[in-house]
Amino acid sequence: MTVEDLMEICNRLKGVTTDVKWEDHLSFNVGERIFLLTSPDSVPPSASFKVSGEDFDELTARPGVTQARYFAKRQWVSVDNINRLNPSEWKIFIERSYRLVASKLSKKQQSELGLF
Repeated sequence: MTVEDLMEICNRLKGVTTDVKWEDHLSFNVGERIFLLTSPDSVPPSASFKVSGEDFDELTARPGVTQARYFAKRQWVSVDNINRLNPSEWKIFIERSYRLVASKLSKKQQSELGLF
């Protein structure tokens, strides 16, 4: 997996925008809310994303996956090396993160973005 692969998955989703946060983090957003945050310049590249409570428990039991700093209260995980998840897992977890974040947008925002 590469950061470009993650970008490709994200950019297939409706209403996704990107932004640079804190000088060196690439964020993927829906309705201006982050659903995936990557550190493309770190070696190896890392990423953080929102998860359900069930996914949080399953993922944090894996090596290299921890509760994300600064996002901890909102059930986010951090993966220290994006290759710890395979491409199909990334697709699933990115789509779930996107849906979790998009579901918290106002109905007006969801409608404007053509979601749900």
